[in-house]
Amino acid sequence: MPDLHDPRHVCGQPRKRWKLVLGMVGVGLMLLVAGGLWFGGVSVRPRHRAGFSDPLAHLPRVMLWAWERRDDLRTIDPRAVGVAYLAKTLVLHHDTMITRPRLQPLAVPPATVLIPVVRIEVDKHSPPTLVAAQRTSVVHEIAALGSASTISAIQIDFDAKLSEREFYRAVLGDLRRMLPDTIRLSITALASWCLADNWLAGLPIDEAVPMLFRLGADRQHVLRHLQAGGDVRCTADQYSVGLATDDPVPRVWSGRRLYVFSPRAWSPASVSMALEEVQQWQ
Repeated sequence: MPDLHDPRHVCGQPRKRWKLVLGMVGVGLMLLVAGGLWFGGVSVRPRHRAGFSDPLAHLPRVMLWAWERRDDLRTIDPRAVGVAYLAKTLVLHHDTMITRPRLQPLAVPPATVLIPVVRIEVDKHSPPTLVAAQRTSVVHEIAALGSASTISAIQIDFDAKLSEREFYRAVLGDLRRMLPDTIRLSITALASWCLADNWLAGLPIDEAVPMLFRLGADRQHVLRHLQAGGDVRCTADQYSVGLATDDPVPRVWSGRRLYVFSPRAWSPASVSMALEEVQQWQ
């Protein structure tokens, strides 16, 4: 190997060849920056693409999850806090689907940004067959929520098992084609989906919200990951995370949209306490 510090290699013909090499390296670096780094044939792109914008930027930075309870959220400031409320539950039973609408009242101030949430559950005593007709029923039931002129987004909550993922992927694809382009599609996600088991890539969704509470068997793994400085992102450009008032994780979530869950019904007092905690998280 020639000595690059030898003066013979900075003059005459060798110098021209070295300029050529430097030029090729420069072109290569520009291509890497523009298209993502390549290691072993795999493209590793930057976390945030240039010019990328949050498709749900119209939402407040704090979204309170309102589940099937009598929730009083009349004291929130709708300019700063929105509500993602359980609108209906779909139970997959053998080859059919059972719909349970929301039955509990929800009190919010005027102009509150509301996102309907659809919870999908599986009948453990009569597992679903996941046939095409069942998928069609699910899609139409969710798409019906998009007919309201005040709805700008729909969120789906489904803890799909490995054997249910293809069904869920097909549901999301059919739903995206059926919904107007003006309606954004959000889903909740298990923390494990966003770490080693990220199967969400390529889904036709605008947001995946990792739920960093009730982690179960994954708790220690997720906590170690966060304590070591790691992040939990379901997509490369992710703006949201899901937390619970009674199960916070040790991290500051500045710049993220926070979905906040409470194990008890929301009241003016619990809302005030939760928003104080949110200040600490951010």
